[in-house]
Amino acid sequence: MQPIYEDNHIIIVYKAPGEIVQGDKTGNTPLSELIKSYLKEKYHKPGNVFCGVVHRIDRPVAGLVIFAKTSKALTRLNDMLRRNQIHKTYWAMVEGRPAKEEDTLECYMRSDGRMNKSFPCSPDDKDAKKAILKYKTIAVGDRYSILEVNLITGRKHQIRMQLSGIGNPIKGDLKYGARRSNPDGGISLLAKRIEFIHPVSKEEIKIELNPTTEMQKILG
Repeated sequence: MQPIYEDNHIIIVYKAPGEIVQGDKTGNTPLSELIKSYLKEKYHKPGNVFCGVVHRIDRPVAGLVIFAKTSKALTRLNDMLRRNQIHKTYWAMVEGRPAKEEDTLECYMRSDGRMNKSFPCSPDDKDAKKAILKYKTIAVGDRYSILEVNLITGRKHQIRMQLSGIGNPIKGDLKYGARRSNPDGGISLLAKRIEFIHPVSKEEIKIELNPTTEMQKILG
């Protein structure tokens, strides 16, 4: 668990591929519990320590995740998330080269919990949710391209499904059509930048990972 930013109300950490944000049926220790232990030790806190999960990124994905250290911050951040006031930018290494250098992808999708996978669907589907993202191509190689992705909506597996849908699955993402896995079991998708107005201080917060270090590690 690697803290990137911390103040009295929030903590932003780097999540490595394979780590989970909150507990699931695997029984693996989630980041939320690691952060509680970190805060308890750092501030010598007796008893229980508060750590609220604001949002999640998929287990095989790496990058920035926000947690709340106070209930006030959690309530306000959750409201901001619903209002799309927390802006998240990803970098993805995808197979091939998109037909368009940049585009807005929009569709309806549904999530199948049993398969742990999302699918495009008709807007009339009872579980349909609208999914919108914008991407632009920032680097092109012989076999792979790197895209900068800005989420307009935050649906489960949205980036993975929508990029696969245009014929450019994320490197290592076997679930959505990649040809082969990555050695570490992760996929080449990085939550690179987070921007929002602090829920308490009202200051502008902009946290960005250094692409020369994390990007090389995750995207290869």
